[in-house]
Amino acid sequence: MVRLKDKVALISGAARGVRGEVMGFGGATAWLFAREGARLVLGDLDGARGEMTASQLRESGAEAVFIRLDATKEDDWQAAVATAVQTFGRLDILVNSAGTTHQHTVEALRLEDWNAQMDVHAKSVFLGMKHAIPVMKKTGGPSTGLRTGGSIVNISSMAGIIGISSVAYAAGKGATRLLSKAAALQYAGDNIRVNSVHPGWADTPLARSTMHHIMAGGAPDDRAQRVPLGRLARPEEIANAILFLASDEASYVTGAELVVDGGVTAT
Repeated sequence: MVRLKDKVALISGAARGVRGEVMGFGGATAWLFAREGARLVLGDLDGARGEMTASQLRESGAEAVFIRLDATKEDDWQAAVATAVQTFGRLDILVNSAGTTHQHTVEALRLEDWNAQMDVHAKSVFLGMKHAIPVMKKTGGPSTGLRTGGSIVNISSMAGIIGISSVAYAAGKGATRLLSKAAALQYAGDNIRVNSVHPGWADTPLARSTMHHIMAGGAPDDRAQRVPLGRLARPEEIANAILFLASDEASYVTGAELVVDGGVTAT
């Protein structure tokens, strides 16, 4: 079964999908979506890796294009959605996967760092949905034999559910979670499903960079010991959750939060 046959997907934060390197959630999702028959528009600020990921996907037989996307800029989102329509004629799936992190207490947090975290985890999700939804409303119809609607998957975090020490990051991911629920209610009548995925600790380039900074200050990496399953998540395990929500297998799932954290939030 090809689960995303004839679907067009736009994925932000997708540059970290170069074979031979540790992948991010967006990059791992791009490869999984391609295997399941999707046509892809990859967006990211990292042009070199983004172009390489798209090139490798095409070499594997997938249809994929890359566009430079600053997910906090409305003009970039308009261009990314337009690229999907101009290249593939439609847009069925949006995955908001762009993200950064920041480590500070409330007292030490600068306003500009707070704003940057809210921009990438709240504003970017809003802008992606704002410009994807009108196109999704037009997708298919009786003359094509395809249902209208689409699927939006927003990548939050277990930090959007439980408290962690990264104040601005947690606030931004919490915003992602509730933005998803509100949009799910607003667009259920258009058959546009909106859900959030909440990864726990995972082995990604962003996590490695963050832990390098933390451990440089003398703190240990005790993440695996704090996970009931006893290990970090692999990027493809998060991508599998995204695939489920993007596919028609989740046709009755909207406004949900799918936690993929090895059991951390169950403790």
